Amino acid sequence: MLVGLGLGPGNPELLTLRAVRLLKEADGVFVPGRIAHDLVAPYREPVMLDFPMTDDETRIRTCLEENARKIAPVAEKGFAVFGILGDPNFFSTFSRLCAVIAETHPAIEFRTEPGISSITAFAAAGGVSINEGFSVSDGTVSDTKVLMKVRKPKEKAAAMRKEGYREFVLVERMYFPDMKVYRDDELPEKSDYMSVMYAKK
Repeated sequence: MLVGLGLGPGNPELLTLRAVRLLKEADGVFVPGRIAHDLVAPYREPVMLDFPMTDDETRIRTCLEENARKIAPVAEKGFAVFGILGDPNFFSTFSRLCAVIAETHPAIEFRTEPGISSITAFAAAGGVSINEGFSVSDGTVSDTKVLMKVRKPKEKAAAMRKEGYREFVLVERMYFPDMKVYRDDELPEKSDYMSVMYAKK
């Protein structure tokens, strides 16, 4: 098992309690740089990996393959953690790393654990109160939407399909004991106020 673990925006006090527990429980911990290393070091001595900040796809691929060879033996036999700044599902290298590992070690399972993302940390640091819809981009045009408080998900998805959206995931009461996850045609007629829906064209 390999877990992509969010370490937050860089302040050690913004590590989650779950992150600290998983760092202590892991058979091996890997990080992509010095900042992540210093966040993790009070709990575990991690293996620091090279993930270059470059647009050279050949070099990126080579580094991903080298890092995969280091992580895979631990993840195959036990519980490996890859600690990453922010959240592992937002603009991170974790999904690319998983794809490379899966090519040679298809039996390894993957999951992510959330961290405080730069998106939410920015609002606090900048003193910005966001009470309406907004878009986040890395400069590219996005075919993805995230909708909060979706009370009629089936009806909403039907309307969005007319706009070209094809893939839907609804998470209801996330991380509560009664959390439910629905996909595509499983979407219910009504959902809890604490629901978030993902839609992609």
